[in-house]
Amino acid sequence: MDDRHMQIGEVATRTELSLRTIRHYEETGLVTPSARSQGGFRLYTESDVARLMVIRRMKPLGFTLDQMRELLEATDRLDSGAELADAERRELLDRVRAYERSATEQVDRLRTQLSRAEEFAAALADRLDQAAVRSS
Repeated sequence: MDDRHMQIGEVATRTELSLRTIRHYEETGLVTPSARSQGGFRLYTESDVARLMVIRRMKPLGFTLDQMRELLEATDRLDSGAELADAERRELLDRVRAYERSATEQVDRLRTQLSRAEEFAAALADRLDQAAVRSS
């Protein structure tokens, strides 16, 4: 993976997160800059950007910071390259599967909400069309 370091502004642009949000995620322990420049600026790698993208994708699905942390800890452990006992690997994979199921359920709920919102907007458009015809 690319180990080039990026400053927070570039990371904010790439992730479409604000500087304030990235700093908040750092303060809550969800992401830690990989390094600091001599001037003390936060420096991030592609791995840090990928981590922030996981967080960004979880947020609109209603996951809490604690849930984000739990999932990231599980995926960090699975990706660490460390030798895992079969039971631990199964437990970690089960945890990730549970988040996948939860995300899928939330996506289904959002699709239903979107469909209802589209129906409502279409009904309003029809009403306006009918009112325009009557007033002509």
